[in-house]
Amino acid sequence: MITSGFAYIAFLVFLAGMLLFLEKKTKAKLFQFIPPLVWIYVLNMIFCTLGLYHSEACSTTYSALKNNILYAMIFVMLLRCDFKKLSKLGGRMAAIFLGCSLTLAVGFLVGYPIFKGMLGSDTWGAVAALYASWVGGSANMAAMQAALPVDAGAYSCALALDTVCYSVWIALLLLAVRYAGRWNSAVKADTSKLQAIAENTNAELTKEKKSADSSDWIFLIGLSLMVSALSQMVGQSCSAGLAAVGLGMFDKGTLTTVFVSILGLICAGTSLGRLPAVEELSNVYLYTVVSLLASTASVVDLLSAPMWVVYGILILLIHVLLMYLLSKLFHWDLCMVSTASLANIGGSASAPIVASAYDPSYAGIGVLMGVLGAAIGNFMGLGMGALLRLFL
Repeated sequence: MITSGFAYIAFLVFLAGMLLFLEKKTKAKLFQFIPPLVWIYVLNMIFCTLGLYHSEACSTTYSALKNNILYAMIFVMLLRCDFKKLSKLGGRMAAIFLGCSLTLAVGFLVGYPIFKGMLGSDTWGAVAALYASWVGGSANMAAMQAALPVDAGAYSCALALDTVCYSVWIALLLLAVRYAGRWNSAVKADTSKLQAIAENTNAELTKEKKSADSSDWIFLIGLSLMVSALSQMVGQSCSAGLAAVGLGMFDKGTLTTVFVSILGLICAGTSLGRLPAVEELSNVYLYTVVSLLASTASVVDLLSAPMWVVYGILILLIHVLLMYLLSKLFHWDLCMVSTASLANIGGSASAPIVASAYDPSYAGIGVLMGVLGAAIGNFMGLGMGALLRLFL
């Protein structure tokens, strides 16, 4: 058992760093199927189950750090979401991405009443967090931990669903490349302007990027931590004010998440959005937050995971059916539908994989679709949470 708060944090960060180092140096295929972020969560769950973190010092340190770092992570993550850059996608590409987000939402809402009794108790928050992840990525899923009452056990099962469905989905989307002609013919797809959009997007993404120095890192860390502190003060004040007028359902966590998300999106359009090390620091925060969350979950909770995976498969089936119908209506091609689907479910790191399988010049479209998901994921997750509560 770890009985020192500092040793607890040191071990969590070391474990995350070691796994990322192994992925970089060994390039093992194991990490292609199960990314380091999942290994970080699973291994910390195992250590939690074994009792390594079951001490008062660990609990105190967790309480002191988790939300503070999480809100800093949300702010830094959203600094990448400059809507001037996202406008390079064009209305058609944004519509395809949002179509994927909405069809996934339908799958979540249709399936939840069916599977609610089989997923365990108190699962709506974890399902909403999963939906946030399937719009924007893992950082959005972590953000929902503070914004919604997410049970640790249910969160573990949602992560298992995410891992299994993501691995299967990316394989199926790559397999579907060979059938693109049939899809495009069936929906009478319009691909006439696709190459022009790809060139425009890649030109935006390949602009010169400065390397970060120590002053950039220190400023960005200090700024994000101060934003986290101020946002929680604003969230607390707003929560108290709304409770006084009978709107107590808007708690501190929800209001703080909304405030810091809006602030991050506003700042993304300023010079702050062009600071070096934004992407790197957001990843550092993400790995730290995921490590903290996993250190409070138990492997025993994964016993409910099989039915979660079945729930995920139903969501994907509904998603495919509805996207095909939308493609018939709006003449969307399979390349962009697949890219948008993986941008939702896998994020900006995964979407270029499928896009490049059609044409290497399309990779930039996948990146920007993933960034768009990160920008709206928190709000979509909160909206899903509000809808799922209606089933209680």
